[in-house]
Amino acid sequence: MSTVDTGRLSETEYHERLRDLPPSAKLVAKVLEIESPRSQEEVAGDSLLPDRTVRYALDRLEEREIVRTRHDPRDARRRVYSLRR
Repeated sequence: MSTVDTGRLSETEYHERLRDLPPSAKLVAKVLEIESPRSQEEVAGDSLLPDRTVRYALDRLEEREIVRTRHDPRDARRRVYSLRR
């Protein structure tokens, strides 16, 4: 799985990586398409999924290199997530 030099995924790569993931991961990706960066808590609130399910989904998205993670500039204890698109 290759990414372009900017670390962004092409539309095709994005869909290929997302294809076999569970529905919760697809929903989380859709939430991040609408607004990002978002914290885990914000994604849970936006998606109406339990925190544990969101954590699982974010882990799957990170494994497939669909999301990028960084520390929240307002609170270094929190991580925020955004898509590589």
